[in-house]
Amino acid sequence: MFEKLEIMLKRFEELTLAIADPEIIADQAKWQKLVKEHSQMSETIELYKKYLALQKSVEECKEIIADGSDEEMCALAKEELNDAHKQIEQTIKDLKVSMLPVDPNDDNNVIVEVRAGAGGEEGGLFGAELVRMYMRFAERMRWKIKEIDMNYTELGGAKEVVFMISGTGAYAKLKYESGVHRVQRVPETESQGRVHTSTATVAILPEAPDIQIEILEKDLKIDTYRSSGAGGQHVNKTESAVRITHLPTGIVVASQDERSQIKNREQAMSVLKSRLYDYFSTKAESEYAANRKTQVGSGDRSEKIRTYNFPQNRVTDHRIGMTIYSLDAFMDGDIFAMIEALQLANQNELLSRLDD
Repeated sequence: MFEKLEIMLKRFEELTLAIADPEIIADQAKWQKLVKEHSQMSETIELYKKYLALQKSVEECKEIIADGSDEEMCALAKEELNDAHKQIEQTIKDLKVSMLPVDPNDDNNVIVEVRAGAGGEEGGLFGAELVRMYMRFAERMRWKIKEIDMNYTELGGAKEVVFMISGTGAYAKLKYESGVHRVQRVPETESQGRVHTSTATVAILPEAPDIQIEILEKDLKIDTYRSSGAGGQHVNKTESAVRITHLPTGIVVASQDERSQIKNREQAMSVLKSRLYDYFSTKAESEYAANRKTQVGSGDRSEKIRTYNFPQNRVTDHRIGMTIYSLDAFMDGDIFAMIEALQLANQNELLSRLDD
């Protein structure tokens, strides 16, 4: 690790000189690229400089203690040495965290897909509540929400709901939400008061980065239809909604939020691009299928990442064993504590691999 840090330090010093060079500043594209690299390294380099300063302090304290001619100075040196060792231990931990690989999609906007799973209408109604939960969370984060394909049942349950959340770090915070979400509660239609178990599936996809993904017109099947709102009520008498099927992969996307067919087509193409980016980044169709199964599962009750138990007012994430006893607040978008715990668990997992 320290050999790598020495190389990083040398590179950081080169970048510091380069970004102050008038010739490089004149080439804005090159300058911005170097500034970004410099910025990405700065936290790690600051920690490494702190580590080096602490090591120097340790050596100086050891020299004073070894000399032993001044008892008072020797006592102070021993205290300082003990404190420096503690700081070194923490700084090394911080260095390891700062050097963990960064997900290149972390700052991307996200496309959220919510679908009813097991449990019929109740699964759809729960799915609709999850949609609201993520939208409320986005509002708390002051992110933007863009509805894309909001397909609800007559009772207001989510058949298939697709929307985009735009904001810095959206994917970094929401990427752990992919999977099967299970709800346990007494449905409003249950006359016996029995608790039912239903599910909804969630998929979180990063918006495709600004790269060239070739989409040929001959590979697309484009259908138009009348957009509809919750309860199946037609909200547009013209066929402005657009459904696009990518024939080679079988991926289907739709958009019905805009009144303009052209705008809906642009929006659907944007979602298709993200789906294809996800598809091709796995490099093989079989890997893609496995990845999507990991993302959303089959909707079966046993394939759960989280359980929302309304009678007990609790939500439990089964991946990290965390339970929160304030379900009302959680469903209102106060999911910060859970997200932070999932991020920390992932960080610890990466650190354990680093130590292996």
